[in-house]
Amino acid sequence: MNLYQNFCRETFDGKGRLSRFALDYPENFNFGYDVVDAMADQAPDQRALVWCDGEGRQATFTFQDLRRRSNQAAQVFLQAGIRRGDHVMVALKRHYEYWFVTVALHKIGAILIPVTHMLTQKDILYRLQSAPIRAIVCTPQNDVPEKMAGAVAEAGANCLLWTVQETVPGFQNFSQAMEGAPDTLERQPTLATDPMILYFTSGTTGQPKGVVHDYTYPLAHILTAKYWQQAQDGGLHFTVAETGWGKASWGKIYGQWLVGSAVMVFDFDNFDPKRLVAIINQYGVTSFCAPPTIYRYLVKKDLPPMPTLRYATTAGEQLNPEVFRQFTQATGLPLMEGYGQTETTLLLATFAGWDVVPGAMGVPSPLYRIRLKNSDGSPTPVGEVGEIVVLPQDEDRPVGLFSQYLQDPERYEQVWAGGVYHTGDAAWQDEKGYFWFHGRFDDIIKTGGFRVGPYEVENVLMEHPAVLECSVVGIPDPLRGQAIKAVVVPAAGYEANRALEKELREFCNSQMAPYKWIRVVEFVEAMPKTISGKIRKTELRG
Repeated sequence: MNLYQNFCRETFDGKGRLSRFALDYPENFNFGYDVVDAMADQAPDQRALVWCDGEGRQATFTFQDLRRRSNQAAQVFLQAGIRRGDHVMVALKRHYEYWFVTVALHKIGAILIPVTHMLTQKDILYRLQSAPIRAIVCTPQNDVPEKMAGAVAEAGANCLLWTVQETVPGFQNFSQAMEGAPDTLERQPTLATDPMILYFTSGTTGQPKGVVHDYTYPLAHILTAKYWQQAQDGGLHFTVAETGWGKASWGKIYGQWLVGSAVMVFDFDNFDPKRLVAIINQYGVTSFCAPPTIYRYLVKKDLPPMPTLRYATTAGEQLNPEVFRQFTQATGLPLMEGYGQTETTLLLATFAGWDVVPGAMGVPSPLYRIRLKNSDGSPTPVGEVGEIVVLPQDEDRPVGLFSQYLQDPERYEQVWAGGVYHTGDAAWQDEKGYFWFHGRFDDIIKTGGFRVGPYEVENVLMEHPAVLECSVVGIPDPLRGQAIKAVVVPAAGYEANRALEKELREFCNSQMAPYKWIRVVEFVEAMPKTISGKIRKTELRG
C-alpha cells in the first residue's frame, strides 16, 4: 500500500534520487485514524507487527488487529477519564501492548510519554515532577511497578496505575480491561498542532530535557523509513531499540506503517548477537537498523549469511569506518548512516540512490534546509568545521522538529537563536555535499591552539584489534591547554597493561598529525553511559 503518498509530494532528479519532498496533510491529521485505521480499511489482513520474545513465544498482528486492539485500549482510557491533553507515561519494554497503547493514546489526543524500564525510582520521580502525569502503564517485570509506585508515593502524585499481562498489587490490569472493552471507537477531535509525544532526552550533559512533538511528527518519518531504511511495502523492518527511546519512533511504528512495511519486534533483556542474527533469518527480515554499538558486537563474531536482508542502516552515534568495513566484508551490505536528534527527525543520511561513503553522515534530507554556520552566523566554507543548523521554511518551524521544551520556553528560544535551529553538533562538508561529523561542540578538544574532534582519533583507535570500545576526551594540560586522553575497553583476550598502552599510543600516533597525538591511555572494564547507551564524556573528563 502506498498510503504515504496521500500526505506528500515527491520530486526526483535525473538519477532517480529524491530531490524535493513536501508534506500535505489535513489540519486534524491523526496517525491512529488516518494511517492505522486507513490501512485496516484498505488492507485489513496485511501484517503490521511481528513479535517474539526470548522464551520462544510469538505473535503476528494485522492492521485490522491493530485497529481493534487500539480501539479497546482507547476505550479503557476514556472510561477511566483520560482525555485529550492528559499525559500518560508508558514503560512497556518491547511488549506488543506498547503498540496498542500508543495508537490508542494518539486516537484520544492524550500525550504519550515513553520511558525505558531501566529508569531508577529517582529518574521516575524527576519525570513526575517535570510533567503533570495523569496515568502510568508499565510492564510487570524488572521491579518496574515497585519503582513506579514508590516514585508516585514520593511525589504525592495522583496517578492511575496499570500493568499489562499480570495483575500487580496496587495496579489495575490493563490487558484484562481491554478484553472487556468495545473494539469500536468514534473519532475523537484532535489537531495536527496538538502535542502528541513527550520524550525526555538521555541527559549526556545534564538533567534530561522534555522534548514535545506534535501530530505531524509521524509524517516526517516517511523519509526515515522509505528513503533511508528502505523499508518496503509488504517487507519486514527490524530496528533494535527499546520503546522508551526516540529510536523506536524512527524504526518501530510511524514511517514503516506509512509505507506498508511490517515491524519486527524481539522482546529481549540480554543482548546476544547470535540470537539477533537468528531472528533476522527466522522471520525473513528485509531491512535492519541498529546503533553502531550493535554492529561492533556483530562484527566481533563470525556473521552467518542473512539471505533475506537487503538494507542495513545505523544511527545514534558515529560509525567507525573499521566497523563499516568489517560488516560490509562479511555481508556484502553497505551500512547507510543517518543523523538526527530527539528534537528532530532524520536530518542527514545516505539516502537511496546516493553513493555510500564510509564514515560520512550523508547528505541533507530533502525535507529540511540544512547548513553549516560559524559562531557569528556566517556560512562555513567547504572543508571547514561549523555547526549544523536547520533553517525555517517560509518562516515556519519545519515539520518533524519539536514544538517546545517542556516548561522551558527560554531554552527553546536559545536553540532557535538567530532564527535557525542550533543542533550543537560540529561537522564539515566536502565538495560532493557529504557531511562529516566532527563532534559535539562541548566535546571538541582544544590542544596547543588546534581544535580536534574526538571522533577522528576514535576512528583510528578502533582499527586496533585490542579495542572493543573507546572514547576520546580532552583533559587539562599546563602546556597545551588540553591533552588528548583515550579511554579504552579492551577486547577479549587482551590484558590492560603498560605494554598495551604503549602499543595503542604508537599505533594511533604513527597515523596522525602530532597535534592529534594521544598523550594518556586509561583502561576501563565498561564505559560510563546514559540509560540510552550513550557514553558520558563529561564523566570521563572528570
